[in-house]
Amino acid sequence: MAWRTTPLHDREVIDALVDPVHAAPSAELGGALREWPGSYYWSSEPDGRHLVLTRPTFKPRERWLTHVVLFLAALFTTTMSGAIIVGALPPSLEVLFNPAAWTFGFFRALSTGLSFSIPLLAILLCHELGHYLTARRYQLNVSPPFFIPSPPTPYGIGTFGAFIRLRTVLTDRRQLLDVGAAGPLAGFVVTVVVLWYGLAHSGVLESTSHGMSVEGWAQTLGDSPLTLLVRRFTHTDGGEVLLHPTAVAGWFGVYVTLLNLLPIAQLDGGHILYAMLPRVQRQVARGFWVLIVVLGYFSTSWLVWGLVVLVLSRGQFGHPPVLDAYRPLPKSRIWLFLASVLLFVLTFIPIPLALKP
Repeated sequence: MAWRTTPLHDREVIDALVDPVHAAPSAELGGALREWPGSYYWSSEPDGRHLVLTRPTFKPRERWLTHVVLFLAALFTTTMSGAIIVGALPPSLEVLFNPAAWTFGFFRALSTGLSFSIPLLAILLCHELGHYLTARRYQLNVSPPFFIPSPPTPYGIGTFGAFIRLRTVLTDRRQLLDVGAAGPLAGFVVTVVVLWYGLAHSGVLESTSHGMSVEGWAQTLGDSPLTLLVRRFTHTDGGEVLLHPTAVAGWFGVYVTLLNLLPIAQLDGGHILYAMLPRVQRQVARGFWVLIVVLGYFSTSWLVWGLVVLVLSRGQFGHPPVLDAYRPLPKSRIWLFLASVLLFVLTFIPIPLALKP
């Protein structure tokens, strides 16, 4: 009955109001949609049933070598962290910058760290693939995951995480919610498996404390509702848990999920909240940043993350708009939003890192 075509640099988006005769859809429209050289979905709006059609007009050339090199570098540094955690390598950066020391004995000791690096990178990879594959389903211009290496333990954990680049504006809030929530949900599934396995293989120290510690670390790791629940099933006797390297990877998976779900700027939580409640996202983001500062009194790790978020968002707490912000969300997306909120509650760690008493 009516339509609007919006040409973007990477695709063409058509918003079409469908004649009620064909809105079922009809056999004729169904046949035409099967021949459509792109993707589409339906939207129920006050004036009737709409079709939102996308046709790609640009195919980017990916620099796969860059992605592979960054992943291998992160695998190397996180494996070093794992080997240091198990005590097979000393906590020193000297060997990292001295290839002459990379002997057979070094690599044999290094291999002991795979019990930390592989589950950690699996969590990060599944998180980013959740974003990536959902964006590709909508035929959005998106990059493969970039992994960021960092110094190994005790100066870091071998990686600063991973990210993808959305190189285009999203069509509507449905796309934004789906892409934003897919990462934390996909990563969370792997995190639960890794955390459960790691805690089941962790030991218990004779101590009056009931927290979690890592061999050789001066800090204890804080609990979230999820870690408390898993520990309840894997360590019924209580006591301080000395974490297996895989459990350490699972804990960082929980922590990464929490940080990404903060409803600030362009974090995953910011995408999700803006998609669901665009009018209040900016105010909620400001409130959470104040909460981060308050929590920084109990754990300086919050202050560090709050500063990083502020720098990455260039001091902006609000979320940039989508192409058609007026389009209503399908009712089915309410459950996706509620699942994301539940995920945030389950992974919330009030005091992530604290000095051992």
